[in-house]
Amino acid sequence: MTQTDDTTPRTVPIQSETFSNAVNAEIRRAAETGIYDIRGGGAKRRVPHFDDLLFLGASVSRYPLEGYRERCETSVTLGGRFAQKPIELDIPITIAGMSFGALSGPAKEALGRGASAAGTSTTTGDGGMTPEEREHSDKLVYQYLPSRYGMNPNDLRKADAIEIVVGQGAKPGGGGMLLGQKISDRVAEMRTLPKGIDQRSACRHPDWTGPDDLEIKILELREITGWQVPIYVKVGATRPYYDTALAVKAGADVVVMDGMQGGTAATQDVFIENVGIPTLACIRPAVQALQDLGVHREVQLVISGGIRNGADVAKAMALGADAVAIGTAALIALGDNDPKWEAEYQKLGTTAGAYDDWHAGNDPAGITTQDPALAARLDPVDAGRRLRNYLKVMTLEAQTIARACGHNHLHNLEPEDLCALTMEAAAMARVPLAGTDWYPGKPGF
Repeated sequence: MTQTDDTTPRTVPIQSETFSNAVNAEIRRAAETGIYDIRGGGAKRRVPHFDDLLFLGASVSRYPLEGYRERCETSVTLGGRFAQKPIELDIPITIAGMSFGALSGPAKEALGRGASAAGTSTTTGDGGMTPEEREHSDKLVYQYLPSRYGMNPNDLRKADAIEIVVGQGAKPGGGGMLLGQKISDRVAEMRTLPKGIDQRSACRHPDWTGPDDLEIKILELREITGWQVPIYVKVGATRPYYDTALAVKAGADVVVMDGMQGGTAATQDVFIENVGIPTLACIRPAVQALQDLGVHREVQLVISGGIRNGADVAKAMALGADAVAIGTAALIALGDNDPKWEAEYQKLGTTAGAYDDWHAGNDPAGITTQDPALAARLDPVDAGRRLRNYLKVMTLEAQTIARACGHNHLHNLEPEDLCALTMEAAAMARVPLAGTDWYPGKPGF
């Protein structure tokens, strides 16, 4: 519209939903640099999540438990299918694999301290096992990754379980990155690679091409460890039914399913936001595979990717999971993105709560860095205490919900305890829309 005078009506500027300010900024950045954007963390886009589910607390038709007088158990056993020494946990919340290299030494130590104090396990990650991590972790899961960085039979035998990583929720089908600025002398020595040179983990294991080879690899690892410890198989959520079924047939004791809200230290932003499926969407197909094979609860299912609180824990377990794993939330509990470092985040061109340049190695909180001065800011004892408190609160929240639904163990939660607020969540979780007995795809409708 042409403006003629001050009384002429003006059009209101409208921002395009397709070409938003954020999209336009990324187009300009790509045009200027000619390289794709790398960052850490998980998907930031809105996807159906546990917030789209609600619990149906007990009233007349169900009888709640009294929180101060009636117990609600939380223990879980992982890996009893074939292992002679399954892992016994006090709570069904574990710490996901995050490498020394991606994280600082004090951060890895803090994760071990906090997990041990809470009666649960933690996990190594790409790059191997550090002595500090082993010392402060009562129950330590050793990740066996495509890169084989830092892998050796001696450390395998020190572990309480082994997790074969086939994929990760933030980047299923993709390899990891650890940029040169985080390759310190120690990291380089552990990975047997040059200092200061970008390292990329392979997207697939070098010695197998399919599930038959996975079965052979599981047998190799069982022989190395004398059939003592559980063997987990971790996959990024894409085809959860078939991946779970094949992992079971290959001999896994535990299946770890990681949704797209799971984090990573560094990969392409376009990968994080556009590959994989939401955590909520992967649970029921994975459970269905276990049920169809007659091994639900015999082979445990651990769900990870965007777990934040006790309600998320309870919802995952109501849908059929045996336990959950947390990564990003654990880092926040340690002190990641803490507002007390706001001035330094501002200098890095970001703000507390949005800092995701974990690959750069400049983390003011001392968590995602190998800079000795920055890493020294994190007290592993105090950070471990905060993690222990956080795990305690999550457990208490899940217990509160379970009691309200009339259950004396978190594993007794069931899909019938849930309803959905949206069509998408109802279809993914296969629970009714609130106020109805119907969900999309329900048999007989």
